Amino acid sequence: MVATRRVYSFRFYVASGCLVSYGIDQLETVREAACYVDRILRGVNPGDLPVQLPTKFSLVVNLKTANELGLIIPESFLLFADEVIE
Repeated sequence: MVATRRVYSFRFYVASGCLVSYGIDQLETVREAACYVDRILRGVNPGDLPVQLPTKFSLVVNLKTANELGLIIPESFLLFADEVIE
C-alpha cells in the first residue's frame, strides 16, 4: 500500500506501507498515562497533577516504499531515524 500522503505521525502507518512517520512515541505516552491513573487511584486529586507534554519522539522510515516511489533517502537522514523498515 502506498498512500497519497507520505508523512504520518505514528509508526503503524509506516509499518503498513507509508514512507515516513515522525511523532510521539505512543508506548511512552501510555506508560505516562498509567502513572497518572495510579496516582489518582492512590488518592491524588487529578486537578493537582501537572500537565505533561510528550518527551519522546520517533522517526521511522520505510525504505521499501521509498524504492517503490523512486526515492533515494540520504544515509545522513537514515542515521537520524529511530527505525528503518526494509
